[in-house]
This record gives sequence, C-alpha cells and structure tokens, in this order.
Amino acid sequence: MKKRLTYLGCFFASILGYFLLQKPVFMLYNGACEKGTAFTDYLRVLFHGFTLDAATTGYLTAIPWLVILCSIWFRRFPLKKILIGYYVLISLATTLIFIGDMALYPFWGFKLDASIFLYLDSPKNAMASVSLGFILIRLLCILILSALVTWGLYKITPANLPQVQKRIAGSLITILLGGVIFIIIRGGVTESTSNVGQAYFCNDEFLNHSAINPDFSLLSSISKTTDFAQQFNFFDEEKRADLFEGLYADTGENEVSLLTTNRPNVLIILMEGFGGVFVESLGGVPDVSPNLERLSKEGVFFTNCYANSFRTDRGTVCTFSGYQSFPTVSVMKSPAKSRTLPSIAEKLREQGYATDFLYGGDINFTNMKSYLLGSGYQHLTADVDFSMEERKNPWGVNDDITFEYLYRQIKERNTNQPWHTAFLTLSSHEPFEVPYHRLKEKIPNTFAFTDDCLGKFIDKLKALPQWKNLLVICLPDHGFYYPEEGLVHDPRIHHIPMLWLGGAIKQPMVIDKLMNQSDMAATLLAQLGISHKEFNFSRNVLGKDYNYPFAYYTYNNGFAFRDSTGTTLIDNNSGKALIESPAPNERRTELGKAILQSSYDDLGAR
Repeated sequence: MKKRLTYLGCFFASILGYFLLQKPVFMLYNGACEKGTAFTDYLRVLFHGFTLDAATTGYLTAIPWLVILCSIWFRRFPLKKILIGYYVLISLATTLIFIGDMALYPFWGFKLDASIFLYLDSPKNAMASVSLGFILIRLLCILILSALVTWGLYKITPANLPQVQKRIAGSLITILLGGVIFIIIRGGVTESTSNVGQAYFCNDEFLNHSAINPDFSLLSSISKTTDFAQQFNFFDEEKRADLFEGLYADTGENEVSLLTTNRPNVLIILMEGFGGVFVESLGGVPDVSPNLERLSKEGVFFTNCYANSFRTDRGTVCTFSGYQSFPTVSVMKSPAKSRTLPSIAEKLREQGYATDFLYGGDINFTNMKSYLLGSGYQHLTADVDFSMEERKNPWGVNDDITFEYLYRQIKERNTNQPWHTAFLTLSSHEPFEVPYHRLKEKIPNTFAFTDDCLGKFIDKLKALPQWKNLLVICLPDHGFYYPEEGLVHDPRIHHIPMLWLGGAIKQPMVIDKLMNQSDMAATLLAQLGISHKEFNFSRNVLGKDYNYPFAYYTYNNGFAFRDSTGTTLIDNNSGKALIESPAPNERRTELGKAILQSSYDDLGAR
C-alpha cells in the first residue's frame, strides 16, 4: 500500500511542478524582463496561481487514483503498461496548451480560452500573422517537451504493484485520499469553487494572467464561451439597428445638476437584494426600512428604477460597468469578456481618484475578484481581511462590522486625493441569520438589519468633515422575491430604490423617471462632467436626450420591457408573453427583442 500512495504523491508533485515551472517561462517569453518585472513578482505569481495549478493537477490525478483503487484487488498489477497511454495523452495536451498559450498571448493579450475554437474552422486565416518557421519551431518544442514529461512520469511509475494484504483497509485509505483530491479540485470547502478569478491579485494584468493556469482557463471557459453574436437573432440587421437606434443615447447636457462639486468623493453602497418590496414608499412591506425612508427625504431619491438582472454577479456588472444583463450568461464569470467592459472605477481613476472595494464575503466567488481588479479597483478588502471571530455569517462578515470598518476607513482619509469606494453588503442573503431581532419574520428582519446598519453609518458620517465633499449612492444589486406569490420576475420584484446622499448633494429631490440600475453609471459620470460614450447600455436619465424612458431586464432565459404604456415579459423558451399589462403591445415586444439581440451582438464582439 505504501508503494501505491508514494506513487500517487510523486505523480501529483510532478504534474504540479511542471505547472509551476511553466509560469516563469511564460513570463520571460512574454517580455517580463523588458517590463521590469521584479523577482518578488515571480514569487507572487507562483503563490497566487498555486491553487489553480493544484486544482488542475487534481483533475489529472483522478485517473491514476482510480487505477490505484482498482489495483488493490489484483495480485499483480502492471501499472506502467496501463498508464503509459494516459501519460502520452496528458503530456501532449498540457504541453500543447502551455506552448499555445505562451505563443498566442502577445497577439491576444489574454489567457488561452475556448474562444480559440472559433478560429479552428479557418486555420489559414488564424495563422496568417505568423511564419511557417514560427509554427514549426513551436511544434518541435511541443513534441520534445511532451516526450520529456511522458518519460518523467514513466520513470516514477512502478512497473508492477504487489498484492495488498488488507484490501478493504487499503481501499478505504485510497477513497479517503480521493476525498482530499476532490477538495483540492474544488478549491477548498468555502462557498466559492475554483475559478480563474482567484488567481488575480493586483492591477497589473500581465502578472494576473501569468498566475492563471492555462489548462484551467481553457477548460473552465468551454462552458462559458460561445458565439454570442449568433444568439437571439430575431431581426435582420437593418431592422434591429432601426429599432435600437436612439434607445441608449450617449450625449446630451444635464437638465438638472444634483451636485455642489464635479469632483466629490464617491461611495457606492450596493445593498444585497434590497428590492423595493422592502421599501414602503415604493409599495413594499411597511416598517422594514425606516432609515432608508428617512434618508430618502434628505437626498435625491430615484423612485422608478429597475434592476437589470436577478443575481449578484450580474447586477454588479450592470451597476459598475453600466452594462446590459443577459438571460443565459454571466459576464463576470468570463474574464475574457468582462475585462473589455468600461467601468466607473476606471473612469474615476483616469481623473486621479484612488479606488477600493469592500465586501465581507468571499471575493473569489463567481470570478468577482478578476472583474473588480480588471475594472480599476486598486485595493480589495474581503472576508480574509477580518478575523475568524468577525466572520459569523455563513457568507462571511455581517453588515454591522463591515459598515464600521468602512466608517473608520473614511474617517482616517486625510489625503487631498479624491477617492471612490464601493461596498457590497452581505447580511440580507439566505440563510438570513443576523444579530438583530426587531421584526418577527426572519426575512424582513434581515433586511431591517441592513437598513439599521445603513442608518447608523450615515448618521455617523454626517459628523465627519469628509461629509461635505461626499456623494453616497445606495442601490441594490438586484431585487428580491417576497412574499412568495405570483411570478418570480414580475416588475415589482425588479423594482429597486436608488438614493443619492451626502454633503455634495445640492438639495433633496424626488426623480420618478423610469430607468435601470445600469443607468446609474452614465448618470453619475454626466454629473461629474465625464464622458460616458463607451457605456453602450447606460443612459444619463437627467440628460436632455433622455426622451424615451423605459426599463429592460432579464431573468433566466427571458426578458421584460416596461415603458409608459405598460409591461411585456417574454419567456424565451416558449417564445410567449407571460405578462402583457395592461394589454398586449407589439412595440414593447419588438423593442425588448432588439435590445436582447443587440446586447448579445455587443458581447460577441468583445
């Protein structure tokens, strides 16, 4: 049994070592010396990429582990003969991916992913930018290196395995070892599983890309990458363009100025699931959010705003990148796409702002980390930055602790440099366990807890000198289905509050223009006098060109379009309308389809 376990350990270490060695080679090939990469950067790349290397190694160890488990029940087992074919296969595959990724990176600027398969149907065009010699040299490297890897694995493999005396015990030990391998593949026992985003660790895209295991990048992207431009082609291009024309105007002067300065410090609080169903003035449950109701009379309250989507990963992108939502894909989970999006943080960084992001949960979840760093956030604070004692919520750190952390952070800012901070709350999420018990019902009480934390936080901020030049924007990442009756994605579920507060606000105001949460980006940038032309699906709702107010949102393979005439909600699976209120309207249906088709065209072009 010892011989079998030793072999598995050697196999795992060999493959892992091969992946680790690939990183400095990748960096050197792609100009690390010319970029001035320090020795410590190599170490950071190895450290932050280790978990993905280990996860990929775990996948490749699964077959040898299964063979070892079977071998326990044989008297004499010819291990080398059985696994030599597997060695050739994985050596060739991992080396091909390594060399391909390394060679293509200077042309593409991102890690190898499933988009490469889109070019395989036209190899002549795909290879038009390189010479025959370029290709032959790399093919030779692939053959030599894969042969060396195969030889190395062959050498560490016992030719034959002896009989195991205690077969049941040996099987149990091997199964237990399989559990360890599974945990390594999964990336631990927390909510988030292994994903490309966990390798991101800084604002230098080259270093982040160097840390990513190319095999993991390719395999994880296969299920996420498709030819998006070919989906939902309801109309020919001429009609689509005609319908879409003017829906998302990117110019126009402000009709009203909300701020006392065009360079306030900007704090955006993204409130987990805090939909209008918990805001009484928006037709929600009474007495859940008294602080939000109170504060709405002190700032600019947008009362007719609708969330673009139904999940945090999607709503976050809609908010900070002013981008559209999709019924079949999460852009955040595809770093090759999300890295191309504009963002509020990046636009503010161009104006000299310092940027940071706070979340009390696992920031690796759904590739959030890679999106945030790629969006221009220079510093991230997450659950790992808090003590275990503070992580009492199943998702991480409760809102009372993170709001207090945020308050101290703002209080200690004495720099003249403008800053932008974004904060995603956490407590108003299932299982709805919070240290607060004002309301009897569990779910409303949880949202009341976040409201209480928000109220106390704002009241303390008002006493600080930083308040004078501060703009605070509060809005949810998505709505919430409560109480559980009716359609999950009817308009009331997506109806959300948006509130602008702070000393930088000129005067209290209520704005009832129909809009989406994605419009916050363009509206904010326009108030700051910053161009928002690259935000293709974000509108300045206070601009003179905003002459057709509407809201559009998506859910699981469906979409809705709402304007002054009513609401149409379409199920894409059946192609039928689930809601036509107050009456059917073909124009709403066509405009919704045009937006859906245009958004997939835009995503496909990225």
